[in-house]
Amino acid sequence: MGEPRRDPIRRCVQQLSRLPGIGEKTAQRLTWWLLRADDKLVAELASALAELKQGVVECQVCCTIGASSPCRTCADTRRDQQLVCVVERPQDIGAIEASGDYRGQYHVLHGALSPLDGVGPDQLRIRQLLARSPDLREVILATDPDVEGDTTALYLARVLKPLGVRVTRLAYGISVGTEIEYADRVSLMRALENRQVL
Repeated sequence: MGEPRRDPIRRCVQQLSRLPGIGEKTAQRLTWWLLRADDKLVAELASALAELKQGVVECQVCCTIGASSPCRTCADTRRDQQLVCVVERPQDIGAIEASGDYRGQYHVLHGALSPLDGVGPDQLRIRQLLARSPDLREVILATDPDVEGDTTALYLARVLKPLGVRVTRLAYGISVGTEIEYADRVSLMRALENRQVL
């Protein structure tokens, strides 16, 4: 007798539950849904997953991940080439684009400074940002409003300002529509720090 056959259902549940935000129960639901789904849909999903790692590249200009290099945003000559918004992750670009107001370029760091986790300037795409600096008028720092994001923003401001680049940071504080009594202490503090003249 050979080895016992592996259970494909159990294997699928195990693999799906490794994804962020997917627990055992959700992985089971997805597995059973896939078993009932049309064979063509399942084949297309499997093909898309197989292509994912081989079909994407890092943009040589902004360091985002996409289907081509330079990416569509960097190749768009209608965008302001001297204005760059620095983000931690490629997916952060989508959030800023959804605002509909930003018409500059981007730069993706692929993380934030975190000495405790061994992430220093050499692990991020900071060198690539500095190489772009002679052509830039302004850099907007859109890192997360947490300790790592603030540390990264302060570091970038320190290295960019001597190069003659205007450095700004996204304002943050109380969300629009939030009642002040329900705002947390940190958001209120940030809102007070970032207040504007009327």
